[in-house]
Amino acid sequence: MTKPKPTDICQVRCFNIELVTQVNQALPRDDLLEDAQILFGALADKSRLKILYALSNGEELCVCDVASLLEIKIATASHHLRKLRDLKILKYRNDGKLAYYSLKDRRVAEILHHALKQLVE
Repeated sequence: MTKPKPTDICQVRCFNIELVTQVNQALPRDDLLEDAQILFGALADKSRLKILYALSNGEELCVCDVASLLEIKIATASHHLRKLRDLKILKYRNDGKLAYYSLKDRRVAEILHHALKQLVE
């Protein structure tokens, strides 16, 4: 890491102390920011986005459904589903030897649809 040049360092300790204080007080709690970080990390992968979109209307999909939908190997689909489940974004239920996945929280679908809508506009 390079050492900052003296011109890169702010020469004034805090120019607008009132604004900085106001913004600092409005910042969400660290635990909420950590939850958002986890969510946005999950959304940072195109395959996981496709899975979440496929589940966004309340459907349930098994690993084979997801693999077929994304045209990937079952092991890869299973990896993505496990990641989303570990992040507490998906829930699953077993039916015999099959596990069916669905969204744990409807708000994830709303966030995804809102983001995609904004990109289209």
